[in-house]
This record gives sequence, structure tokens and C-alpha cells, in this order.
Amino acid sequence: MKIAAIIPVKTFSKAKTRLDLSPHQKENLCKIMLEEILHTVSISPQIEKIIIVTKEEKAIEIGKKFNAITIIDEKEESVNSAVALADKYLLENGLDVSIVFPQDIPYIKTQDIDFMLNYKAPPNFVIVVPSRRFDGTNALVRMPVDLMETHYDEDSYKIHMNTAKEHTLNVALIFVKRIMWDVDNDEDLKFLLEQNEKPQIAEKIRKIIETN
Repeated sequence: MKIAAIIPVKTFSKAKTRLDLSPHQKENLCKIMLEEILHTVSISPQIEKIIIVTKEEKAIEIGKKFNAITIIDEKEESVNSAVALADKYLLENGLDVSIVFPQDIPYIKTQDIDFMLNYKAPPNFVIVVPSRRFDGTNALVRMPVDLMETHYDEDSYKIHMNTAKEHTLNVALIFVKRIMWDVDNDEDLKFLLEQNEKPQIAEKIRKIIETN
């Protein structure tokens, strides 16, 4: 069973608009978070390929360090369109399972991926990990990769759960705290820095916040 991770990456200058940080701070925060999730995914023994979908040059450079395959998303219309580009690549290259992760879950650990994938039930299944506020989807696992289209944005985790149930009986809603911790606004960032999970990453983020 060949598993691939898909990470859509928005142009850094357009990302994290709800954070009260300067453009330079936001860019550096995006870099650190992307690098950390790519590092974690790259050392997971379960994941065979990493696909990043982006047109952000700095993200492409970071991806090269982790042997990620880059799909250029020139239009950058939405997360759904980015995932669709990756799905096409996976289908053409014989990958069986996809996991869509956002770029802003820097505290994820390999054991979180292992725990989540314990619920896989071939030949067709969907696993959903919601965001901390239960308004988004922080991990979406699909087998086969084209089992269902994605529905990111408003209340995506509920829509993903309902859509999945239309396509398979094997649907799991899993709570994995470090995957659920994303960074959309200042409250999220404060919450993240209060968690004692990855002190080195937290220190890097603090330095960004303290530097104009």
C-alpha cells in the first residue's frame, strides 16, 4: 500500500492574514511551520512520497531538502484545486492512499501519523482529523485517492465526514491533538506556544514574534 502526503502551500505573502504580524514575520513563520511538517512527514516510515502544491519559490526550495515532489499551482485558486492537481499525479503514478495535511501544524509527530493510520480499512476508507475548533480538516486520508473530492473552507470537517459516508462505510473521525493544533489567528499562536511539545520549534516561533 503506497501512501503519499499532500501539502498545499499558499504563497507566503498571501497566507495567515488573520495574524497580527508583519509580512516578514508571517513569511518566516510559514517557512518554519512548513519545514517542520515536511521534516516529520519525511521521516515517517509509512509515507512513501511527499507532494507539495505551490507556486511559492521559497516553499519549493524547502521541499527540495526533503525530496518532496513539487506540483506548480500557478492559479492558486483554492485548497481544493491544489489537492485535485496532486490527486491527478498520484493516480498517474500508482499511489494508493493520500493524506492531505495543512502547512500550519508544526507540532505533528510521526507517532501521530502512525496512530491515525491504525484506523485504515482497505480497500476503501476515509479518515478525518478535525481542527481544534472543529471548523476545518487538519488531516484527510483517502483510499483510493479519488474516492471523493475535497471540500475545504467552511466547516470542512463536517462536509468531509458526510461526503465520505456517501462513498464508503469505512469512515473514521479521529482526534489527534498535535494534528488538530493549527495556526489561523493570534489565539491559535498563543495556544501553540503554551504547549510543551516541541520546545525548539516554539523558541524559533517566539523569536519571529519578538523580531520586527
